[in-house]
Amino acid sequence: MKPFVLAAAIALVATPALAQSVTEKTGVNTLLGVAPSTDDFVTKTATSGLFEVAASRLAVERADPATKGFAEEMVRDHERLSGELKQLVESQAVTVAIPTEMTGDQKATLAKLQELQGPEFSGRYHSDQVKAHADAVDLFQRYAEKGEQTAIRTWAASTLPTLRHHLDMAKELNR
Repeated sequence: MKPFVLAAAIALVATPALAQSVTEKTGVNTLLGVAPSTDDFVTKTATSGLFEVAASRLAVERADPATKGFAEEMVRDHERLSGELKQLVESQAVTVAIPTEMTGDQKATLAKLQELQGPEFSGRYHSDQVKAHADAVDLFQRYAEKGEQTAIRTWAASTLPTLRHHLDMAKELNR
């Protein structure tokens, strides 16, 4: 009986954390305007940064000149932002593991992008960038408004103008 009680107690304690991650992952938090947990925010920010850098490096190699310029800026900015996030997490002693790999979905998106060349590549890269930056603006906005950790919340708010600029630039590429 004791092992069952212990397992039930662990499940009850873990459920809120899992539920929040699931609601963040499925977009429910976005619809409700709920801030992500610090863990979710750091994880999504880190994996998105990895995706941005990898996709943009590919674009530097394959895309038209206007897209290459955008991609070079994305590599520069997202590498800088990833470094800032890592320093911030370490300095705040936040117990969040910063991912070193993209998500499975991001890897699949990158794999599809790697199969393309020319205008097909540029079109897909452009649309991926609009979606990625729209998602990032939403994530950062929600955390900046209601995030748990003050220093990370302040950083999210100060990073929003850069991400909004990236989104505007990505939208311009689609015209």
